[in-house]
Amino acid sequence: MRTRTEPVEDNTGKSEVSSENRGGGDVDQKYRIEHYCFGSMQIGGKLYNKDLIIFPGSVRVNWRRREGHVLNVADLQEILDSQPELVIIGTGASGQMQIHPAARKALEERGIRYVVRNTEEAKDIYNRQIERVSKVVGAFHLTC
Repeated sequence: MRTRTEPVEDNTGKSEVSSENRGGGDVDQKYRIEHYCFGSMQIGGKLYNKDLIIFPGSVRVNWRRREGHVLNVADLQEILDSQPELVIIGTGASGQMQIHPAARKALEERGIRYVVRNTEEAKDIYNRQIERVSKVVGAFHLTC
């Protein structure tokens, strides 16, 4: 059994996300983020130029939010329905996308841990966590 920690703060206020007994490990490499720069992200050899959500087993392209730079509960519905253990949210290159308090509450009420960072940091956290946590979703704003 592997036990690793990721030194980030999640919504529980803990300073680490632990994988003990989480069942992560066999990572499908086609969903690993290979590269990110302003406006584009490469996943499994494919280049994306629109905001996206990475689910275990699929990529949802052209993810749009109702209020652009604000992430609301309705914008999370597809993620909430998938019942992930952990959601990594990339808020853009300079972190312009804000998370509405009701969206945070919706995740917390369902017991879903989440990490919010600028997209560059979120990409790195996502890549490490998909090896440790069995059901990780990444939601990424690719521009500002």
